Amino acid sequence: MSEPNVSEIVMDFFEAQSVEELEEVFRENYRMVYRTSYAVTGNPEDAEDVVQAIFLRLVRREFPPDLKKNPGGYLYRAAVNESLSLIRGRKRRVFSSVPSSMFVQSVTAESDSPDEMHRRLYEAIAELTPQSAHILILRYLHEYSDTQIANLLGMSRGTIAVSLYRSRARLRKLLKGSVKEMIR
Repeated sequence: MSEPNVSEIVMDFFEAQSVEELEEVFRENYRMVYRTSYAVTGNPEDAEDVVQAIFLRLVRREFPPDLKKNPGGYLYRAAVNESLSLIRGRKRRVFSSVPSSMFVQSVTAESDSPDEMHRRLYEAIAELTPQSAHILILRYLHEYSDTQIANLLGMSRGTIAVSLYRSRARLRKLLKGSVKEMIR
């Protein structure tokens, strides 16, 4: 019988530590990640897919340093990014698989519905930079103050205020553009 290899014992120990850490991070942050994903996608199945994608990615690799320093901030950013990627991907698939005349007719027929307004809003948010989208979502969906956002993202409160101002202006422009395109 051969003696156990020291490196195997050490690796087993670190893998066990990593699994325990990940389980703890999951328990503490699952609800926030799901809520954020659901707020962005507007769909419970998509939100669950986002949560699974994020945590599966963490299982397959080592903990990023940012996750250990600030798990909530890291996972929040991951949830927004993954949700926006999902929306962008869906938008590309819709545009490439449906003739434009059919798409315009279906959008204008539903343009007054809350679901359609939500979809247009999040498509417009998906056009913003990831940082601008993070700040808007933290402010208006999670109702964080400028100071809380600044602390979470490691930025100054002034930077957050300027970003919010510019992002709102950009959103107004994008939403006006999407309404004009639907009317044509």
